[in-house]
Amino acid sequence: MTPTIWDELATREPIDPATLALVLADQRTWSRRWLYPVLRPACNLLVALAVVARRLVPVRLTAHATMDALCVWFLRRCVSPAAGALLVRHFVVETNLLACIARNAGGPEVSLRPRSLAELGDRAVIVHDVNVYDVLGALGRQVVPPPGGLDTTMLAVGPIDAEPGTRRWLRLDIQSALCLMNIPFALCLSAEEYRRAVQSLRLDAHLLAALADLTGDPVYRTWAPAGVAVRVDSRLEVPRAVYEHAVICEYAHERLLRTTPPPATVRRMADAVGVPR
Repeated sequence: MTPTIWDELATREPIDPATLALVLADQRTWSRRWLYPVLRPACNLLVALAVVARRLVPVRLTAHATMDALCVWFLRRCVSPAAGALLVRHFVVETNLLACIARNAGGPEVSLRPRSLAELGDRAVIVHDVNVYDVLGALGRQVVPPPGGLDTTMLAVGPIDAEPGTRRWLRLDIQSALCLMNIPFALCLSAEEYRRAVQSLRLDAHLLAALADLTGDPVYRTWAPAGVAVRVDSRLEVPRAVYEHAVICEYAHERLLRTTPPPATVRRMADAVGVPR
C-alpha cells in the first residue's frame, strides 16, 4: 500500500502518540477539509473589523463573563469532543512547561490546569496569557540549570472531560473552532487585553530558549516560530498562530518527558490516571 501523508506524520511527529492520534483524526474531519478554508478568511475579516471598532471606542469595555459563557457553550454544542479535549489539554501542557521553568529557574508558581470544558469558563483564557508574561518576565537573560538536576514532577496530564455524552449540533475541528472563538475574544476583551493575548504567542521563542538553557538541549530552539518577538504585529493570524503554538508546546512537553523522565513514583502516579508518557 502506498504511504500517505498521515502515515508519515503519525510516525515522525514528536508528540505523545495518543495525543497525536487525536490531532491527526481532527485534521481529517469534514469540517477541517471543507469548512475551515471558508471560515478562515471570513472570521479574520470579522475580527479585524471588531478590533478596529474597539480601538475607536474611547471607553474601555469588557465582557469577560459573557466571553467565558459563550466559549463553554460553543465547545459543548458545536465542537467535537476530541477537539475540545485537545483545547483543554493545551492549557494543562503550557502550564506544565511554565511550571517547570518557574520551579527550576525561579519564578511565580502557576497552576492553571483545567480538567473539563466547564473549567475554561473561569477566566482561563486571561489567566493563561498572564501566566506566560509573569513566568517569562521573572527570568533573566540567561537561565542557569539547577545544580541538582531538573525537577519535572509537574509534567503529568490527568484525564480530561470533554463531555462526549453531551448532544452536539455540530462537531467542528479545532482549527474551525479557533476561528469562530476568536470573534468573541476580539469583541469581549479590551483592545489592550486582546493585544496582550495575541502578542503572547510571539513569546514562544523565549519559552523555548529557557527550556534549552535549562536542559542544555538545543533542539528546543529549532521549534521557535519564524520572525522576531520584538514586533507588535496587528496582522498576526491568530487562529493559525494559536494552533501552531499548541503544537510547539506539545513538542516541548513530550521532549521533556522523554529526555528528563520524572522519578518512578511520579510515573506510577501518571499510569494510575491514564497519563501517556
